[in-house]
Amino acid sequence: MFLPANRRHEWQEVTPDGTSTLGHHVESIGVPLTEVGPMVVNGRGVAPSYQPADGDVVEVHPVPRPQQLPEEPRFLLDVHLGTLARRLRLLGVDTAYHNDMDDPALVVQANEERRVLLTQDRGLLRRRALWLGAYVRGSAPADQLRDLLERFSPPLRPWTRCTACNGVLAPAPKEEVEPRLEAGTRRSYDAYGRCADCGQVYWHGAHSDHLEEIVRTARAWASGAGSGQEQRANGSAPGR
Repeated sequence: MFLPANRRHEWQEVTPDGTSTLGHHVESIGVPLTEVGPMVVNGRGVAPSYQPADGDVVEVHPVPRPQQLPEEPRFLLDVHLGTLARRLRLLGVDTAYHNDMDDPALVVQANEERRVLLTQDRGLLRRRALWLGAYVRGSAPADQLRDLLERFSPPLRPWTRCTACNGVLAPAPKEEVEPRLEAGTRRSYDAYGRCADCGQVYWHGAHSDHLEEIVRTARAWASGAGSGQEQRANGSAPGR
């Protein structure tokens, strides 16, 4: 999928120049190294720093799924993936997102906080300073979410994070949040949660059925079950 249309065939021919690494050759034909798994030359595994020689036959495999990380996955999403960020937070996945951060700042935050940078910008994934990134497949948020769950298999803890800021939610007594509620909400609901960081108040309101469907579908994908159009779900922020 990363190759130009005129190069989308199984084997690619490149000319070794004695200085370029295998990683350079792979990226030069359009594939970010973040999307590359094992590379095998003449039957033995090699690193991206390997320098190909005339006659080498190289097998370039995709990243294995689920992709193994040294610790529980934490993510940072670029400006174009706001809906995906909210859905990951809904599922309790630690997800940082900003709608005003440029590429160098994203790389800095990803490195400092050891977050996997998620993007559909191949140029961003090719930045040498980035410790780890991943290309998000799909144009619809549901497809993007499924791709991420299948690739990284993060633990799901639904309803534990603020979809607005990623803070952790805690139960909030009704009497403490009543001043922030409209009369209809106070009459209809008794159980509330509040973000420890931004103070946003949550409850199972008018949009809960849509959100519950996203959670159910995500759990099915995470367990390897479920497929097809019936899995698509539309979501919005919890009632507030």
